[in-house]
Amino acid sequence: MTQTAKPSVQHPGLKPNKLGLTRRDYEGSQSTLCAGCGHDSITAAIIQAFFELDMPPHRVAKLSGIGCSSKTPTYFLSDAHGFNSLHGRMPSIATGANAANGTLSYIGISGDGDSLSIGFGQFSHAIRRNVNMLYMLENNGVYGLTKGQFSASADVGSKAKRGEANQMRPIDPASTALALGASFVARSFSGDKKQLLPLIKAGLTHRGFALVDVISPCVTFNDHEGSTKSYAHTRDHGHKVVETDFVPLLHEIQAEQNRESATAVTMHDGSVVRFKSVAEDYDPTDRDAAYAHLKKLQSCGEVATGLLFIDPTSMDLHEFENTVDESLVGLPFDQLCPGSAVLDDLQSRWR
Repeated sequence: MTQTAKPSVQHPGLKPNKLGLTRRDYEGSQSTLCAGCGHDSITAAIIQAFFELDMPPHRVAKLSGIGCSSKTPTYFLSDAHGFNSLHGRMPSIATGANAANGTLSYIGISGDGDSLSIGFGQFSHAIRRNVNMLYMLENNGVYGLTKGQFSASADVGSKAKRGEANQMRPIDPASTALALGASFVARSFSGDKKQLLPLIKAGLTHRGFALVDVISPCVTFNDHEGSTKSYAHTRDHGHKVVETDFVPLLHEIQAEQNRESATAVTMHDGSVVRFKSVAEDYDPTDRDAAYAHLKKLQSCGEVATGLLFIDPTSMDLHEFENTVDESLVGLPFDQLCPGSAVLDDLQSRWR
């Protein structure tokens, strides 16, 4: 499919980041998705996140599978490395690429059909291996490219555009990821950029597999009355578990919070953030509590959003396998292939 390039003209008032790049330098081709698609809002948040983190586009690898969601990488970071794989196969491509070159930043874009049906096994093993990547799951509950059939994330009772109701229980990617041992689990809504942006930034800087499940309404096939993945339903039934923000790792900022009122704290960039202590009964480092919270709200037809779980001490794929620090593509041939004598010695240890 032919992609339409955006005009190269930039407004002279655009502010650059620390690399001297503007937000336009993190964009891609013009979107061919339906006007109003939630995926385009996610793209805008991804672009803003990379820009604010001062990440060089050529040090990023973006990967996807098949579906409306998998077109998203075309619309951001035109100067990044990219690979569009087969349906449901993005996690294994990401695992192999990360194993060969762990020095890049990896972002995988998938959908509920791509990850929770044909790609479910690969999705689970990327979590199990704790591949160091941000996994964005654009979740709309339907197969948009094949005209709106229910996907594996469609809720019981959710109505299709033609009126029939789904009777099968859904696979919830957030609770599934928690049960499989994911080290970072978050959920947001494509229409809430204020919450989504810091979650993406946190996921990009997390060491290990970071899942951000984003409810992203399909305006063509699943944004009608009766759909539980519509804009109206998500806005009315969303529950924010914590106030989310992201602060890059520089020198430590300390401030004692007053539980009676908001506390103003000056950040590294000079901006002022007002903190308000959240409820003491929610701990995003408690996997069991996070899982129970998700299931409780799910039984009430509600959606939990925000940072649901994080393990700050997790080991990623390279730490499990004790790999070298350098990228494999940069190692000399004699180190990659040390010869038959080394192989014979290695095999003799297993006899």
